[in-house]
Amino acid sequence: MTQHEGTNPQAAGLHGSLKSYTLGFLFSIVLTIIPVAIVMNGWLEGAASSIVLMMAAVLQLVVQLIFFMHLREEKKPRYNLVTLILGLVILLVIVLGSMWIMLYNTVAT
Repeated sequence: MTQHEGTNPQAAGLHGSLKSYTLGFLFSIVLTIIPVAIVMNGWLEGAASSIVLMMAAVLQLVVQLIFFMHLREEKKPRYNLVTLILGLVILLVIVLGSMWIMLYNTVAT
């Protein structure tokens, strides 16, 4: 049974190393513990708490994309990156549009 060059991820070098997976895992753990500690101990209140939680969530997304989804290791053309950006734009349009509709429809009643 012959194996094609394009079907073997190890041959193409598209997998991460133990070091990168361990580093990504540690970053993920830290970015999970920080918001939990802030909420459980009440260290921040109001807008400051919300900002830190949202920043931790965005950083968690970046860590997941870089260390586990190997977004930076993609060969050209960058179809996965373009698809991700399109998905984020659609998500933002839906969320912001929904918030805008809810905000301005509550004023009219």
